[in-house]
Amino acid sequence: MKSILTSLLSISLISLWAANGDNEQRIKAPVESAVVYLDGAEVTHNKTITLEAGRNSIIFTGISSHLISKSIQINAGSDASILSISDKINYLTANIETPKTKQLKDSLKLLRETIEQLNYEKEAYNTEKKMLIENEAMGGKEKAVAIAELKLAADFYRSRIKEINMELFKLDKKLNPCYEIIARLEKEITESNGKPATPTAEITVLLTATTKLTVKIELKYLVSGAGWAPSYDLIAEDINKPIELKYRAKVFNNTDVDWNNVKLKLSTSDPSLNASKPQLAAWYLNFQSEYDNNYYNNNGNASYQQQLQSQEKNIEGVIGMASGVIATDKDIRGARGEASKTYIDGLKKSPITFEEVQVSELSAEFDIKNTYTIPADAKPYIVEVTNYNLPATFKHYSIPKTEKEAFLLARISGWEQLDLVEGPANVYFGGSYVGQSYIYTRSLDDTLDLSFGRDKKVMVSRTKLKNFNSKSFTGTNKKETQSYEIVVKNNRKLPISIDIEDQLPVSQNSEIVVEVAELSNAKKDEATGKLLWNYTIAPGEQQKITLTYSIKYPKNKAVNTRKYSKKQRASF
Repeated sequence: MKSILTSLLSISLISLWAANGDNEQRIKAPVESAVVYLDGAEVTHNKTITLEAGRNSIIFTGISSHLISKSIQINAGSDASILSISDKINYLTANIETPKTKQLKDSLKLLRETIEQLNYEKEAYNTEKKMLIENEAMGGKEKAVAIAELKLAADFYRSRIKEINMELFKLDKKLNPCYEIIARLEKEITESNGKPATPTAEITVLLTATTKLTVKIELKYLVSGAGWAPSYDLIAEDINKPIELKYRAKVFNNTDVDWNNVKLKLSTSDPSLNASKPQLAAWYLNFQSEYDNNYYNNNGNASYQQQLQSQEKNIEGVIGMASGVIATDKDIRGARGEASKTYIDGLKKSPITFEEVQVSELSAEFDIKNTYTIPADAKPYIVEVTNYNLPATFKHYSIPKTEKEAFLLARISGWEQLDLVEGPANVYFGGSYVGQSYIYTRSLDDTLDLSFGRDKKVMVSRTKLKNFNSKSFTGTNKKETQSYEIVVKNNRKLPISIDIEDQLPVSQNSEIVVEVAELSNAKKDEATGKLLWNYTIAPGEQQKITLTYSIKYPKNKAVNTRKYSKKQRASF
């Protein structure tokens, strides 16, 4: 019935096309190149065809259903005239399964048939076993069974049931691996295919030609469900050598149409912009918000504490596996017309999440040298963009009160010419993988700070000096004195520049008085109590810092004179 209905529909469509009197050609042109934006892509098809004299209807088939109609561009040269362009979703055609998926489904079908056969055998043995158990009564109530006959019957039942149980055991041993393989095959099918077959779009171009001629038609259009995110490798051999920055991109394709050996271009521009004349909005200057001040240091760079916190976290790529929206209802309805709500809801579901990042107003483009194959499975594929050798100034930082290790930071000048986009970076130092950092491009000056993690060759310690720590009482007041010694040792073969931070408590009550005895010439921030020391330490040398202060408060009141951090532990 299904094949008859399909045939009738095809005949009706052919009749309709024939009535129009147009020379029709249905062609399928693979994607030849793609300009991939951070959110979306512009794909290009090229096809050389022969046009007959008069009107010609050229139908491009197998187009992504994520097509945005208003973006369609057709170039057929000057010898042919374009009369109209239209598009539609063809629900009678769907994406063809890949050979791998087809093979997996065939294997799954065979396994299910094998399981069905084994279950039939189990059913036969179970039926026989049941019959034996139900018919084990020998003779009737009035006639006794001879001992010899009873013994023979018992031997038969015991032997046969034993054989049946053994056969059932063998069948179960065959069935269990089949169930396990089926579970793995189903997961692999989900992984390779990702989703059920979806309908494809068609673009119809109506052309007219005065004579029979051969033309090359170029088709361009925007699609949602594609994009890229940066991925960097930061490689430094030592603190006196330049940094190698490997610029890579994670490109994903969730358009339902594979890109095979396509020429790629990556862009940071916005593909949704229209053709209207641009206008400048007012550009207001103001002080940074509280969030910005917390996030950035005085130079406008992301503070190294923030960068280190980001490094300690397991920063996930922008390409995750959660639900997201790839296009708005307005975009989809505008592109597809009044399509069914079920299909629209299907388009809106995507295995890609998006995050907001800052990019330069002047968009950047990267021409990728090699061709790449990006399957339509929504997975990220690494694309090599470019490499940079960057001169950098290395500096160490340490907050021994919280971390008894020094952190290495590279400061890069002139980074704005690199066209970087915010993203995660794998950090390598001295031939070893250090961890993952994050490149923030929101700097307000021409210096970019990149974290290279902990430097094991710079030793930092902060110890309490017991001889100088005391508690005393004077009249109605209690006085606590605390003294610490900070030691920094440079075990590198080169001198280092290091910033060391600590803090003094800040009183918020007139009855609590903080008195400073020794700061070792630290720079003090009166508002926050932060202390900063900067030293250049030669190879093999060390620097000592003494910090001594006292806290005086009424002895009949409690004051927390120590700062604690909160952590979780097991509770038994």
